[in-house]
Amino acid sequence: MASKRAKKRELNPLSLAFLDVMFCGFGAVILIFLILDHSSTIITTDANADITAEVNLLQEEVRLGELGLVQLRNTFSDVSFEVVTAEGLARQIQQQLDTFLEQLAALENSSVATVDSIEKLRADVKALEEELMRLQASAFEQEGNSVRQFLGDGNRQYLSGLFLGGQRILVLVDSSASMLDSTLVNIIRTRNMSDERKRAAPKWQRVVKIVDWISTQLPITSRYQIWNFSDEIESVLPGGRDDWQEVADRDQLNAAIENVKRLVPGNGTNMEQVFRAVANMSPRPDNIFLITDGLPTISDRGSRDALVTPRQRLELYEEAVEELPQGIPVNILLMPLEGDPSAAAAFWELAQYSKGSFLTPSKDWP
Repeated sequence: MASKRAKKRELNPLSLAFLDVMFCGFGAVILIFLILDHSSTIITTDANADITAEVNLLQEEVRLGELGLVQLRNTFSDVSFEVVTAEGLARQIQQQLDTFLEQLAALENSSVATVDSIEKLRADVKALEEELMRLQASAFEQEGNSVRQFLGDGNRQYLSGLFLGGQRILVLVDSSASMLDSTLVNIIRTRNMSDERKRAAPKWQRVVKIVDWISTQLPITSRYQIWNFSDEIESVLPGGRDDWQEVADRDQLNAAIENVKRLVPGNGTNMEQVFRAVANMSPRPDNIFLITDGLPTISDRGSRDALVTPRQRLELYEEAVEELPQGIPVNILLMPLEGDPSAAAAFWELAQYSKGSFLTPSKDWP
């Protein structure tokens, strides 16, 4: 028995070496884990401190920007009030001027009128004209060249390269069904929806914003006209289609933009009759903005085929351009449209030939 117990108490040296290796390995793993965890904590803390400082700096810049925005709004309100006051005085003076001119014409045609009364009226007319010019110059200095303002997303301004000058500016807005979307499937789908859904189509809303932006760039001393066209031509302004309106009449310009917002795209595109109507205007425009998305699909010959090939559309376009009078810059804003590969090259050539501009707007413009 004693010999058996002694044998059991004997230790195997191989088992002790294995345990030592295992404990040493676990210790090494724990040590490495502690070291790695401690170093990552230090790096995270340092990084958070840098980010916190940057966030605080940005918050301070935002606060200062908000204060500056409030000051700009207050300044704009004061300037707007002064402009409105000047415009009211200008209207009163214009009315008085018209009355005096009528009296002057009546006195000059009257045999009993005295020279003194005629000279007095002429002096009054001259004084009113000078006062009217002073008020117009004051409004021009306070608002710049534009009678309206347009603020895009983020108050961004774009260098478009468009020729924005001219004394008689004509804006042509393509209101055909293709202006509802850039893909043929969605055009057909949206065309069968209600008028409200058509007006709310993203592509058409971009067109409305472009017209609004153009209205803010018109020189205050110029005149303008806005046509929408599809298979027919209509003016968004009251009165005759060939009547030029004053840009300085802000109320009428605002009403014109509201009328554009109420348009409903539909039907095909007849560009031939549009260019012919431009040629028949008297006086003619000296600058044209053409907002469209592709080549025409119908002509004055009455062709209304269900399917118009790209080659046929190019032929219709070439016939339409022949009706356009020479010497008028044509600024083209081409919207995207599926299945009309020749449009960009054709309109770019027209812009170059007429010494106008060609622009394909991005999705966030204006």
